[in-house]
Amino acid sequence: MHLAGMILPIFAIILTGWLARVSGYMPHALAPSLMQFAYYVAMPALVFLTIADESLRSLLEWRFLAAFGGGSMICFALMLLGMRIGRGGNLGASAMLAAAISMTNTGFVALPILKALYGKPGVLAAAVATVFVGAIMFPVLVVLLEIGRYDTSRKISVTALIRRIVTNPVILATLCGLLWSVGGLTLPAPFASFLTILGEALTPCALFAIGLDLTSGELRGRVSFYAILTILKLAIVPLVVYGLCLAMRLGHEATVAAVVCAAVPTAKSAYVLAVEYDVEKNVVGAVISMTTLLSIVTLLAWLYLL
Repeated sequence: MHLAGMILPIFAIILTGWLARVSGYMPHALAPSLMQFAYYVAMPALVFLTIADESLRSLLEWRFLAAFGGGSMICFALMLLGMRIGRGGNLGASAMLAAAISMTNTGFVALPILKALYGKPGVLAAAVATVFVGAIMFPVLVVLLEIGRYDTSRKISVTALIRRIVTNPVILATLCGLLWSVGGLTLPAPFASFLTILGEALTPCALFAIGLDLTSGELRGRVSFYAILTILKLAIVPLVVYGLCLAMRLGHEATVAAVVCAAVPTAKSAYVLAVEYDVEKNVVGAVISMTTLLSIVTLLAWLYLL
């Protein structure tokens, strides 16, 4: 009951956002603006504040990165190969479906949960996982999507890809936080309070926006296929990550953090890319909706098991 008492209020905020939209109390069009504030302002503030106040040794937890990142990439690669070989899908579509089961919403869902469970160490773990998704998986997916739509008149713009990565607000906040931490600098109290106030806005704003943007329309269609992808996302990927945690003898808190980061719903950034490249956007949208709804049960199950 203790875990449920911490986790259920987080999903209650998502439900509140959904009810606000379906009742007409708040417009669906407000969701993108709330997401932008959460992603471009509140999350970077919280990530910088967390990292800048930590030693470099605590930030470089290679076993955590290997367990979460390795598990995510293994599942991404297997799904990509399965779609290419088993279903004969093109590279772009196969990569997009692989991202739907392996790219996780660490920033908007895992971070609030881990913050409720472990406080600052939980925020740090979610920040590291978010940076891995943004700095490794996101550019890999973009490159594969670019190659997938490659033709003789179009070349992959390496410069544009690098610019897109280094201007990501979470990655920028992480780099600035690392520089601050390595320099051994102390945050002035007023500046730390300023960042704290902004960072505290992340949880309610991001979760409410997810609910406001949640629709059931995407679920119409290939429901059985969506269900398979959802099971892979919420059960198989966390299981692979958990296996790597055991193999690497990761500590209990780090193991829980890695599994939670793997077990949260599919990242919204996957849908952004699906729309931008016009690849499997209906499937990705449906998987995001389904994983968001069902993760309420599966996350509690994982936490009780751990």
